[in-house]
Amino acid sequence: MHIDLILDKIYKLPEDSRNSIVQAIAENHFSKGHRLLNADKIERNIYFIKKGIVRAYINSSNDEVTFWFGSEGDTIVSMKSYVNGLKGYENVELLEDSILYKLNVNALNNLFNKDIHVANWGRRFAELELLKTEERLIARQFTTATVRYNELIENNPKLFQRVQLSYIASYLGITQVSLSRIRAKMK
Repeated sequence: MHIDLILDKIYKLPEDSRNSIVQAIAENHFSKGHRLLNADKIERNIYFIKKGIVRAYINSSNDEVTFWFGSEGDTIVSMKSYVNGLKGYENVELLEDSILYKLNVNALNNLFNKDIHVANWGRRFAELELLKTEERLIARQFTTATVRYNELIENNPKLFQRVQLSYIASYLGITQVSLSRIRAKMK
């Protein structure tokens, strides 16, 4: 997905303002398996996915718990680092060879100070990230794994062709055996 479309999906900018952000962005290629963000590190970049798929996870006492998948057009950000400049809690791993747009947070903050339209884009960006987090939390707390599975199929059917089932089971908060049972019932 082209960067102009990704930026406009967040907030429609005047052309000059969008161009100022685009000039601060670099395109990067990464291999499958690359860990883009590391827990307990301050992340000073925001990434936008041009091509590829990623997962965000945390290490729990026994294993990794996947809590988010991102694909073309999505944003990868450690909100704790972005907002407060503190160490993040998440790891982000690339599940395919990927092309990402990288935007340094300091460069973006400089643009916020120079251009009200870019500052409004940044406000809308943070608002949308908050809404996504809230939706994940509510879904995890108040819906069943079967409902979450059906929503995942409905909203992102290609995910099952691109991501291994153990990650999907982790995302749903269930074992692979339980995921197999849910899938068998749906056929």
